Amino acid sequence: MKFEYVPKGVCSRHYEFDIEDDTIRSLKVIGGCQGNLSGISRIVVGMKIDDVIKAFEGVDCGGRGTSCPDQISRALKAYKLSV
Repeated sequence: MKFEYVPKGVCSRHYEFDIEDDTIRSLKVIGGCQGNLSGISRIVVGMKIDDVIKAFEGVDCGGRGTSCPDQISRALKAYKLSV
């Protein structure tokens, strides 16, 4: 299932997930720190949603109170509420 999310308070502008059976099949991030987010996108492929939420939730970037990983966790929580 395709799922899109617009993050808030970070440099990245848009997330596009492909999720199947509670497992992330792909993640495309538009905007942000391309090298770091490309690496994160590769890491999460094949992971269960709850494991990614647990790992990324609450990560802070520069005192913003959120980060791209934290926004990914928020996106996945929103996905879970939508299905």
